[in-house]
Amino acid sequence: MADRDRHTHPTTSRKVMVAVGGQDIDEETVRLACRMTDPQGRLYGVHIIEVNRSLPLGAVLDDVVDRGEKILDEVEKLAAASQLAVETELVQARDTGPALVDEAVEWGADLIVMGLPYKRRFGEFNLGKTVPYVLKNANCRVMLFREHREHREGTP
Repeated sequence: MADRDRHTHPTTSRKVMVAVGGQDIDEETVRLACRMTDPQGRLYGVHIIEVNRSLPLGAVLDDVVDRGEKILDEVEKLAAASQLAVETELVQARDTGPALVDEAVEWGADLIVMGLPYKRRFGEFNLGKTVPYVLKNANCRVMLFREHREHREGTP
């Protein structure tokens, strides 16, 4: 086996965690995560509900939980259409980034797939705070899927 062949990564992973936030890009992100999951692997859909520090961690309104469960139902439908084993989890946390990294470690993810809406802050493209945190701290591979710039700006 050539040295370069020993260092290549497989094109699919056994345990893929996909982060969904209820954004337009979620469906495409989950479809990508399904394609990245080995046919005998598992997909793990995670939706994080950020709880304001002024509230107890368990103090989340029913409508927020209902919305999160609907988001995760879509993950389950898309995984079922791809004939993949799937688990989903609704997590309440103070910060999304650390919660995603912790979930990936706890579940033993080989890959985290994250959708990234095209956002501007002060006229410049902005990654936000979650993506840099996950890229810096995850102990597995991370794949970002950024939506089309035109999708948000309305100009080609």
